[in-house]
Amino acid sequence: MQRWVNLGLAAGVLLNLVLGVLALRRAHVSETRLRPNVPSSFNPTVDTPRVGAGSSIDPLATVIGDVRIGRRVMVAPFASIRGDEGQPIRIGSRTNIQDGVVIHALVTEDGGKVNERNLVEHNGRTYAVYIGDEVSLAPQAQVHGPALIGDRAFVGMQALVFRAEIGEGAVIEPGASVIGVKVAPGRYVPAGSVITTQAQADALPTITPDYPYRAINDAMVHVNTQLADGYLGNGRTDPARTPAAARERTPAPREETTPTPGRRLGVTATPPAPLFTTPAAGAVGRH
Repeated sequence: MQRWVNLGLAAGVLLNLVLGVLALRRAHVSETRLRPNVPSSFNPTVDTPRVGAGSSIDPLATVIGDVRIGRRVMVAPFASIRGDEGQPIRIGSRTNIQDGVVIHALVTEDGGKVNERNLVEHNGRTYAVYIGDEVSLAPQAQVHGPALIGDRAFVGMQALVFRAEIGEGAVIEPGASVIGVKVAPGRYVPAGSVITTQAQADALPTITPDYPYRAINDAMVHVNTQLADGYLGNGRTDPARTPAAARERTPAPREETTPTPGRRLGVTATPPAPLFTTPAAGAVGRH
């Protein structure tokens, strides 16, 4: 008898679990990912986000208010793009906004008066946040306006950009903070650095051909544009966007027939390169 009671309880728990999952899935399907902002003294106009063709917005991402997203953009789960306070927010084509990224901005007007200090300018127009084409924002990166990210820039995991402008092709390595400065095109900010003065920004190293992560953004764009296509059912391969390193890759020689200490069969034992550079003691902006 007790056995049947236990089976009944287990079946009830399983049924509730299944019903809960189904309800959650229904909520994800029915819940709109693109929401208008609410009117306020600092943002009286109600706007709904606009998304370009071929862009994929995950059901678990949130996009609110005056946000314009270009073509073939990938917005991953738990990303938050809020144009309900500072606005407008513009995101270029083939850009990727990865898991947990936050894009937000300080108030750009209040009581009908525009706060120019909280805006950035690009091509004669002003924005709370402007993100160019083919930009990568890695997981948990934060871009808080006023901010401008130039084309083909990379902002690493848990990095922060606030009241700053990042030049075209720059790399912000993971955990770095860039506040109140302009980073020139083609520079990189070492992992963990804190850049808060223009003198620090001007002293940042230049990306050279031997910089290990020179092509990291190309790789991110290559992957995420295909993911956007795939999630929309438009899966395709674009050889023109394949990173040069991948196109030039050749198979490793497999001259070995038996393993030797410190080596795997057919693989040369080479110490792995560090994922990102670490500035030396006393380096610019290192806290």
